[in-house]
Amino acid sequence: MNSFVRFAMSCLLCAAGVAHGSTVLPARPQTTPVLLRGGTVFPVSGPSIQDGEVLFADGKIVAVGRALRVPAGTEIVDTRGRHVYPGLIAACTRLGLAEISAVRPTVDTVELGTMNPSVRAQVAINPESALIPVARANGVLTALSVPAVRPHLIAGTSALIRLDGWTWEDMTLRAEAALHVYWPSMAVDRRATAKTPPATQAAEISATIASLDEALAQARAYAAERAGAGAEAKPIDLSLAALVPVVRGERKVFVHADEVKQILAALAWAKRQGLSITLVGAVDAWRVVDAIREAGVGVVLTGVNRLPLRRDDPYDAVFALPAALHAAGVSFCISTHPDATSGFGNERNVPYEAAKAVGYGLPAEVALASVTLEAARMLGVGDALGSLEVGKRATLIVTDGDILQIPTRVEAAFVDGARIDLRSRHTELYEKYLERIERLRSR
Repeated sequence: MNSFVRFAMSCLLCAAGVAHGSTVLPARPQTTPVLLRGGTVFPVSGPSIQDGEVLFADGKIVAVGRALRVPAGTEIVDTRGRHVYPGLIAACTRLGLAEISAVRPTVDTVELGTMNPSVRAQVAINPESALIPVARANGVLTALSVPAVRPHLIAGTSALIRLDGWTWEDMTLRAEAALHVYWPSMAVDRRATAKTPPATQAAEISATIASLDEALAQARAYAAERAGAGAEAKPIDLSLAALVPVVRGERKVFVHADEVKQILAALAWAKRQGLSITLVGAVDAWRVVDAIREAGVGVVLTGVNRLPLRRDDPYDAVFALPAALHAAGVSFCISTHPDATSGFGNERNVPYEAAKAVGYGLPAEVALASVTLEAARMLGVGDALGSLEVGKRATLIVTDGDILQIPTRVEAAFVDGARIDLRSRHTELYEKYLERIERLRSR
């Protein structure tokens, strides 16, 4: 036992050695009005404004336009030759929940069991994550942090966070943004080498879906019981209580489904249960776009720059998917792929995922909206984020060019009006090795 304890402690110490936390200080709250003057302003909700101005105070946007009235004591920031955008939104991430995929103590995304509706990503978020400054240095200022990966069915609730703050409480915008359901695989192995007969596999799939129906039926019964007399004397079931807002239509349900059969089964399930869902992933959506449109379901695309599901699919099936959804009138936003198999820390690539779609038919203004306003609407915060409009949060970025272009740099960023430090692990390493080159040159 002593040997085991020493081994476990050594593993923890090794993990602590490689999982460095961020040393960047959170921003101080905004105390004086700020005017961004002279840049090209992209409100997203309307046409761009040349030589535009954005005025914000107390963390909220006060005015957008030209020749604005400036209150006394306003800090004026010259943005001539620069672009001003709302902060980008990553609509499906593991930010704050996972650091290094190969180091298990730094990954806190899953719980035991397949039914975990009471799990809350919010309380597990690590505000010291070194990945957060990396994401916001490329314009991502808001993110949905999502629990679990398959084989979970009901994984728990995600948290919408702003990427600045001392604690997870500081960072939280919506504590329980959506309940996440990971739809089971609908594939049946019909090969002679299959471990179980096809009929058995089909029965297992049906039983799994039936367990989802049963969970919602129990939640409805539990809600009715809690509404009755003497409910305060009865024990509370945390799992069922977490599903009550779902069956009442008070909480969003995000269903992760990629393949055609999964998507169609999820749509049928939502209709049967009377639920309004959002599809997440939906790599095969181009095959069933009409069904998605008729169901009135939105889609969170977890990456555009990725391979199709099958070897015989068109090579550009996923590249052109956003354009196909747009042409069909389906609401969608674009994020990155958050699963451990693809590694963590890719949230900084959100603008490039949208840019890939532009190269395959998606209008540039729609691509920009897909990582700003449409993402905000999909997450239920379209009234507060995603565009530069009066009354919305002053969460925005200033860049030296088109945010969808790789060479573009983010020169300034504001979260709720507070100017944040854009240093990150990347900039620290850049400065370190730049200094090494300078020293070698001076020898």
